Amino acid sequence: MILLTRLNGPVFALNPDLVERADCTPDTVITLVDGTKYVVAESLPELVGLIRQYRAGIVADAQHLVNHPEFLEAPGPAVDEPGDNV
Repeated sequence: MILLTRLNGPVFALNPDLVERADCTPDTVITLVDGTKYVVAESLPELVGLIRQYRAGIVADAQHLVNHPEFLEAPGPAVDEPGDNV
């Protein structure tokens, strides 16, 4: 998720994978794949930078998991040892 600012001030989180396009009209208007539109305070270059940074972070996290597969293993359920009935 990336954090963006609506023109009237509140910050919100947006999933950049849902962005279909962004236009500068001169305000930055983001159109999602479902047709929802958001007008944000960030400039178009800032938005592109945030999306690039988000995607680079995903790739970096995936590479880290490949190099450290122990982080992929989910912890198993706790198993009671015999005699633990206290």
